[in-house]
Amino acid sequence: MACVYNFGAGPAKLPQEVLKKVQDELIAYGNTKISILELSHRSNDFKEIIDDAVDTLRDIMKIPDNYNILFMQGGGTGCFASIPLNLMNRTGTADYVVTGSWSAKAAKEAEKYGKVNLVYPKPDKFTGICNPSTWQTNSNASYLYYCANETVHGIEFDFVPDTKDVPLVADMSSNILTKPLDVSKFGLIFAGAQKNIGPAGVTLVIVRKDLLGSPMKMCPTVLDFTVLAKDNSLHNTPPTFQIYVVGLVFKWIKENGGVEGMKKRAIEKSRMIYEVIDESNGFYTCPVEAKSRSKMNIPFRIGANDEELEKEFLAGAAKRGMLQLKGHRSVGGIRASLYNAVSKEEAEELANYMKSFFALHGKRN
Repeated sequence: MACVYNFGAGPAKLPQEVLKKVQDELIAYGNTKISILELSHRSNDFKEIIDDAVDTLRDIMKIPDNYNILFMQGGGTGCFASIPLNLMNRTGTADYVVTGSWSAKAAKEAEKYGKVNLVYPKPDKFTGICNPSTWQTNSNASYLYYCANETVHGIEFDFVPDTKDVPLVADMSSNILTKPLDVSKFGLIFAGAQKNIGPAGVTLVIVRKDLLGSPMKMCPTVLDFTVLAKDNSLHNTPPTFQIYVVGLVFKWIKENGGVEGMKKRAIEKSRMIYEVIDESNGFYTCPVEAKSRSKMNIPFRIGANDEELEKEFLAGAAKRGMLQLKGHRSVGGIRASLYNAVSKEEAEELANYMKSFFALHGKRN
């Protein structure tokens, strides 16, 4: 089979070693004689799978004992609702930092359940993060919410906001497990699995235990963090196959240097692409301020937003096996996603193609 390089933003590339193990175990998992897809979520075998996934994650992220680890359904979009439903009841208001389309959608959803305070006005274009010294926060907020990495716009926080006594909530769907993190600074972290930790269909929630126990009365049971925590994410039938794969990815990360190793890989991979952009004399342009550039999602344009040349670039990339490089429909252009499973060699192949494309077309722009 010809080489394929998957730079998709999600569902994204999974580690080859994980896919091979899934393939080997798909027909019959362990000694069960049945597929993991058929295994009861009430069985001891699945209890071992979910407990092992929790234990491995707690180890590689150094998650303190006063946090619950939940596997939920509904994706990140489901969390846009479940977070205010579970946490906003404390004061009826919450602060939101809007730095891109996903945090904007989260703020809009939260408005259904209480008062949302945008800590600074929503910008016309998302190109960076306003200095925290300018944020108008509310000391009475139930929580402050931000998206640690905006997948569409390629904006990533290089700092953790200091919220003092207000619980900090973070959407880390596209950069969780890519660098070390002090979990104790957060009230809640969530991440859709389909970018860095597994297949679509399961959402990871890490929540501090003191924030449980006071959901709104309207909160559906399936979104109630307290219920899910009490029942070890097994109140109803969870996405069993996805949890199984996520557990394997956690082990793969642990075996490949942990989050420290993933950070090193992320720096090396993203640097290759940004260097080509910055050294192209404006042929390639990235709209994001340098200090807010994402190491996971790199959006760029060619020429003066030359759509024909971008189509040619994408067609040439596809011929070379480089897939899913088209930018999000809302912003256009090109986007390279360099999640944990993307190797340094694959990023280098893309960088080399960008150089050769520039050599061929750069002078005419």
